[in-house]
Amino acid sequence: MTLKRFGVSLEDDLLETLDQYVIDNGFANRSQALRFLIEKNVAEKKWQCNHIVAGTIIIMYNQEKKDIASRIVTIQQHYQDVILSSTQYYINKNFCLQITTVMGTANRLTELADRLTTLKGIKHGKLVMSRAD
Repeated sequence: MTLKRFGVSLEDDLLETLDQYVIDNGFANRSQALRFLIEKNVAEKKWQCNHIVAGTIIIMYNQEKKDIASRIVTIQQHYQDVILSSTQYYINKNFCLQITTVMGTANRLTELADRLTTLKGIKHGKLVMSRAD
């Protein structure tokens, strides 16, 4: 069910910031941006409450770095309970993009992502989570 209520007001500078956010992120309108931000906030609160979430851990690394692939595998072996799948894409002769699909408590997923993204040799790493209920 969708409820429509009017009467929400924002200060001019906050409204300008919202409009810029809409433009920067390609939202169709303010309502779509606000829905996204509210859902994101609810998901983040669930992460803090350590509910079950699903997501992906994306890392980009230089595969020529000494032992980085084996260090990644070693870490992942300790988190088999939350890893659903892992796929590697070889971007060029040096770089590999790895996407790991995960589901479990937010705390456990964050712990895994932190261990992976802080490895020496990781060029970029990010965890994206969403509520799984």
